[in-house]
Amino acid sequence: MAVVGPEGLRSRHGSFYTVVRWASVTKLFTAYSVLIGVESGRWSLDDAAGPQGSTVRHLLAHASGLPFEGRTPITPPGRRRIYSNTGFDLLGEFVSEKTGKVFADYLKDSVLGPLGIEAELRGRPSEGLVGGVIGMARLATELLKTTLLNPTLLEKATTVTFPNLPGMLPGVGRFDPLEWGLGFEIKGTKSPHWTGQTNSPETFGHFGGSGAFLWVDPVARIGLCVQTGREFGPWALESWPILSDAVLAEASD
Repeated sequence: MAVVGPEGLRSRHGSFYTVVRWASVTKLFTAYSVLIGVESGRWSLDDAAGPQGSTVRHLLAHASGLPFEGRTPITPPGRRRIYSNTGFDLLGEFVSEKTGKVFADYLKDSVLGPLGIEAELRGRPSEGLVGGVIGMARLATELLKTTLLNPTLLEKATTVTFPNLPGMLPGVGRFDPLEWGLGFEIKGTKSPHWTGQTNSPETFGHFGGSGAFLWVDPVARIGLCVQTGREFGPWALESWPILSDAVLAEASD
């Protein structure tokens, strides 16, 4: 576990370097690499990507109409928030086509290397990163005080994209709306939720099926990164909010 502020690491508990699967927390790193490409002018959020009528923006916001797995859309873009692993894998393909690089190399060059993150993509852009919690902590610090993105673009990425879309958050429940930014889940009005009751509605981040999570609360100016090595389940929805509230309470003292 690591707690960070804009200045960097504030506290840690347990192993800091043990390498585990980050599972869907990978999507935050993939999204950040795509946003860096937007920042550099290599592509735009409105470039076509994914199924007919879909864009980079739709894929990042889980609004392309693609299912959880599979390349056949089940609704037109912009109608529902359908959490899609395939959408993020297609973002990896889009980046590779634009850059001529294997996505893992682009991710290393654009995000992992500049932030000093010793992690490796072993598989899909949607879920394939492995590393220690120190790597997650470095991204969380970057999200509190960006060095790689214009703050305006980061603000756009961490506010709701395609508002008022209903959808299902896997493992948590159905929400109307299911609030999401450009790769970042936004807490918003969701209840119950995997973050704490005292996390602000502006809190953004992601959790993974491997039992890892990363959230940043821009109001409290705190980030929390956790690796458990235990597959996500009902236990997480009980324990993670308690842990999150305790970290926020200690930070406010």
